[in-house]
Amino acid sequence: MKNNFRGVFTALITPFTEYNTVDYASLEKLVESQILAGIDGLVPCGTTGESPTLSHEEHDRVIAQTIKFTKGRVPVIAGTGSNATSEAIRLSQHAQDAGVDAVLLVNPYYNKPTQKGLFLHFKAIADSVSIPCILYNIKGRTGVNLETETLLRLEAECPNIVAVKEASGSLDQMTSVISHTGEEFSVLSGDDNLSLDLIKRGGDGVISVASNLFPAEMAKMVHLALEGKIEEAEKINAWFSDFFKVCFVETNPIPIKTAMAKEGYVKEIFRLPLCSLEKEEHRNSLYSIIDRMKEDIREGRI
Repeated sequence: MKNNFRGVFTALITPFTEYNTVDYASLEKLVESQILAGIDGLVPCGTTGESPTLSHEEHDRVIAQTIKFTKGRVPVIAGTGSNATSEAIRLSQHAQDAGVDAVLLVNPYYNKPTQKGLFLHFKAIADSVSIPCILYNIKGRTGVNLETETLLRLEAECPNIVAVKEASGSLDQMTSVISHTGEEFSVLSGDDNLSLDLIKRGGDGVISVASNLFPAEMAKMVHLALEGKIEEAEKINAWFSDFFKVCFVETNPIPIKTAMAKEGYVKEIFRLPLCSLEKEEHRNSLYSIIDRMKEDIREGRI
C-alpha cells in the first residue's frame, strides 16, 4: 500500500459554542486557514480534539465535516481509536465510509492489554477496513507501550498498517522503529519538541499540536528538515522552543486551545473534565510567548 504520510499533520482542536455544542463554523475556518498555510494534512478527533468527550454522533460528524471542508486538498487522518476493539472498528469503518485517507489508532487506554492483546486489537481493526492505518503509541496517556517487536509483527501481517505516531518520548525507541521498519513505513513524531530530532534520525514528520496556531512556521521547519536543510530547520526549532514547552504546561489541549482563543480562532470553551488554565501565571506566560512570536513574524525575523 503506497504511503504518502510525510510532513506536518495538524492535530486539530475541536471548537465548541457557548451552548457546549461543536462549533462547525469555527471548524471550517480553522480547516481553511490550515490548508492555506501549507499544512500537509489534518487529524480530527485525536487527543488534541478532545475526542473522549465527544458523543458518538459528534465524533462521526466532526470527521465527516472535516472531510467536507477539506475538499480533497490535503489528507484527512481521523482519530478512531478506543479501548474497546469493537468500538474502534465501528469508528474506523464509519470514517472509511465518510472518505478519510487514513485512521489513527491509539493504544487501548485504561485496560492495559498485553503485547499479544495489542497485536490482536490493532490487527482486528486493520482487517476491518481497507484504508491505511496509523498506530499511535503514547504510553503516558494509555498506560501501555507498543513495543517495537509488536509493531514489526503488525507491519508484516497487516499491509494497511503503514505508519506510527510515536509519542513514547523515547528517541531510542523511535530510532529503533525507524531502523527496523520498511522504507514505505512512516514514523511520525507525536511530540513537537522531538520532531526535528526524529527527522534527523530518518523520521518522516510530525502530528503537531503547535501547528494549530503556527501552521506555516511548523511546515517550513519540517519541510526544511526533510530536504536536508538541518541548520535552517534548527533555527526555527529554537524559535519554537518556548512555545513547545508552554503548550504542555498543563494538560493538552488546554494551553493550545487557550492560545487559539486568544487569537480569535475559537471560543475558550472546554468540556469537563478539561477546564480553563488552572494557574494565571501559565496564561501570562502563554500570552507573552505568543505575542513575542507574532512580533517576530511581523518583523520578518523568522
